[in-house]
Amino acid sequence: MGNTIENIENITASQVSKLQHLLHYLKDNSTFYQGIFSENNIDISTITSLHDLEQIPFTCKDDLAKYNDDFLCVDKKQVADFVTTSGTLSDPVTFYLTAKDIDRLAENEAQALRCAGGSSDDIYQLMTTIDKRFMAGLAYQAGILKMGAGIVRTGPGAPFLQWESIQRFSPTVLIAIPSFIPKLIDYAIENGIDYKNTSIKSIVCIGEPIRNEDFSPNELGKRILSLWDVQLASTYASTEMGAAFTECTEGTGGHLNPDLLILEVVDEKGNAVKNGGIGEVIVTTLGVEGMPLLRYKTGDLCHVYYDECNCGKNTTRLGPVMGRKQQMIKFKGTTIFPPAIFDVLDMLPEIGLYQVEISKNEYGNDHITVLLPNTLDNREFHKKVKTLFKSKLRVTPDLRYIDTEHLNKQIFKQEKRKPEKLVYV
Repeated sequence: MGNTIENIENITASQVSKLQHLLHYLKDNSTFYQGIFSENNIDISTITSLHDLEQIPFTCKDDLAKYNDDFLCVDKKQVADFVTTSGTLSDPVTFYLTAKDIDRLAENEAQALRCAGGSSDDIYQLMTTIDKRFMAGLAYQAGILKMGAGIVRTGPGAPFLQWESIQRFSPTVLIAIPSFIPKLIDYAIENGIDYKNTSIKSIVCIGEPIRNEDFSPNELGKRILSLWDVQLASTYASTEMGAAFTECTEGTGGHLNPDLLILEVVDEKGNAVKNGGIGEVIVTTLGVEGMPLLRYKTGDLCHVYYDECNCGKNTTRLGPVMGRKQQMIKFKGTTIFPPAIFDVLDMLPEIGLYQVEISKNEYGNDHITVLLPNTLDNREFHKKVKTLFKSKLRVTPDLRYIDTEHLNKQIFKQEKRKPEKLVYV
């Protein structure tokens, strides 16, 4: 399927039709968007193209937090599943899913996993939680069942259980947070497990980037690939969009599912960026029944690609998240996003655990402290880390060494869904 004008026109026409349906649905059912349309004198009948979306103001995370239930478009008796956001930068926001919304999630993940090279012949080992009100685990489980593949639900952590399940059930694909994979490999080496000769052929990586902006593997990606001959597929998703951008086997960006999302990537002035440019990801959700969103600002900064992928798909692609606008750090005159700090730390294989603390000094400026295991506390290693930061980022954070067990508990909190690699204090 080539990137023909006809194909693009068909996708656009379909999105416009779904957008018009969404606008009428929101006008009839959403207290929040009824207010937006009224306050801004928006006549939804005049919105007849994707470009016309610019008439509508953006929705942001603060709106969701402040007016949470005003976004709900159905009676709560119709809610089938109650989800919350992770609350990385603010209090968690509730998302209400109807049975139709869960079916939509399933269809998205089934298509996404097929895009990444999967099929009904695969067995997926799901190494992420499906409890704790987490949408991703629910979505992956529903999607795997939708595509007719097998599933082993191990959840996160627990290396013994992961390897026992791999040896017992012969899964072909892991779905995991990528920073856990080196720990999984370390456990295999320590316990004499021949991990290089198992059934695993690929890993779908969630929650963390594994690529640089040019699509080459970042330091975490390099570490995994240097140890294990597997295919890595990067993903980008959020609770708010109820969908995922997943890489195909070409590994050059996550593909948009145009049936489920209208995507905009805009600069600081709200203008669309050109092919290859970087901007904030804005989504309009299509086909959502419970809590649809219109021009929602994710806060995530990505490169966008409109050209044809080598796989033949003609859908827009997003590169890895380069940072979040709310997580931009100004440190000693240098602008830094957390992934750049993680990338430096991931260059040193002896660092198995780390946590980055962001605080304010007495002048109100950002300050960075990296917490490391006290087993690494020696002058030579300290100098090595400082020198590496200086060469890569031009600035050096403070290093603090603490008890390894205590650090492990700080990072892998029982009540959290993901490792807390970044904290604000």
